[in-house]
Amino acid sequence: MTLDWNHFTPLAALAGGALIGLAAALFVLLNGRIAGISGVLGGLLVPTRGDIAWRLAFVLGLVAAPMVYRLFAALPTLQIDAGYGSLVLAGLLVGVGTRYGAGCTSGHGVCGLSRLSPRSLVATAAFMAAGFATVFVLRHVLAW
Repeated sequence: MTLDWNHFTPLAALAGGALIGLAAALFVLLNGRIAGISGVLGGLLVPTRGDIAWRLAFVLGLVAAPMVYRLFAALPTLQIDAGYGSLVLAGLLVGVGTRYGAGCTSGHGVCGLSRLSPRSLVATAAFMAAGFATVFVLRHVLAW
């Protein structure tokens, strides 16, 4: 493994992580809700009266953030080395996994771990292990 020093940005990564942590902390303190993306989005698919506005604002904020960022800096170039079929399959598997895991990486990994939730620790370890195993199999066993 080599490190691409030209694109190594520890300060930007630290600032981004701090902003995510601050946003998640403020969200739970001010709204009493966990900022788990799968739960927020899932609540829009099966709406509850009086629960739609904040969920819609949350999702619209996620979509609008890159557009606002683009006003101040160039967006990074995206390079996705997978076909549409692989992306759709991966998205469906992630969706199924979030249902089985009762949450996603943002809910468990960011919010749950910061609350010292044992369930979130197990879920995050499982997410990571599955990711490591998938990359190992795809890159080293199947040579994809």
